[in-house]
Amino acid sequence: MRTIIVGSRQSALALTQTGQVIADLEALSLKHGFPFRFEVRKIITKGDRILDVTLSKVGGKGLFVKEIEQAMLDKEIDMAVHSMKDMPSELPDGLMNGAVPRRADPRDCLISAGGVTLAELPLGSRVGTSSLRRASQLAALRPDLVIEPVRGNIDSRLRKLESGEYDAILLAAAGLARMGWEDRVSDYLTPEACLPAVGQGALGIECREDDSELRSLLALYNDEDTSLTVTAERTFLGVLNGGCQVPIGAFAVLDEAGTTSEVEAVAGKGTTRTISLTGMVGTPDGRTILKETCVGEDPVALGEEVAKKLIAKGAEKILADVRG
Repeated sequence: MRTIIVGSRQSALALTQTGQVIADLEALSLKHGFPFRFEVRKIITKGDRILDVTLSKVGGKGLFVKEIEQAMLDKEIDMAVHSMKDMPSELPDGLMNGAVPRRADPRDCLISAGGVTLAELPLGSRVGTSSLRRASQLAALRPDLVIEPVRGNIDSRLRKLESGEYDAILLAAAGLARMGWEDRVSDYLTPEACLPAVGQGALGIECREDDSELRSLLALYNDEDTSLTVTAERTFLGVLNGGCQVPIGAFAVLDEAGTTSEVEAVAGKGTTRTISLTGMVGTPDGRTILKETCVGEDPVALGEEVAKKLIAKGAEKILADVRG
């Protein structure tokens, strides 16, 4: 019986997500005869240690994964469960995404002190978010609001709201759902109003490329639809060289189109699956929001196409100004 050591951040959300994935993998191991048991090892990351400045000022990529990845490369742990939106577009040599499970709710949501929606928030309300992407789009939607930085884990941010430091905060809906706190949501923001972060709502199960035994199990856990859409989003992010320090968002959905020809129908290709990807780059003050939507079948080519179209619209200049 092999013990799979699973690295995890120490936050309640990270441990909850890791526990849910382990439960799924234990069931798969039992069903398919893998001789695995799982053990969690807590790891503190740079993003967890630095809480007194905004993510955009901490700089760099992989704020919540670098230490975990190093432990994996050093073979101190075997795998890790990440929020996909925290993962850099490029992984270190020797590591890979072994599985992307079915995506949860990708939307952002508003939690307000009085349970009011975004439209109902009084003029000048203080809204907390550490995300330049959320701040940019929120400023475009409601330029009258006062947007202030808020750091900490999901539970500590909620406590700050409850103590009156903010009138509302913005969080990822998926995190609240995984914690069983959906009842705290005052308003859900549609992707049309506030484009999510790349990979938001999805998890990435990272492992070593040379661990063929574990990879075989993770392959059974992978959701192909989610993997395709997240690949398109992450390719888009990689072309723009984006991260936490710039206001970039992307969201892809998988469409089903009818049979395109009798030949394909005979060959067993009953439908043509296409991906629709929308990407955005905005200025931190929300005065300029660039968006582009393209449709295609190849997620990598699609991600590149949307990024290049935004670059043609001036995205690189915006990103260069933000990075300073």
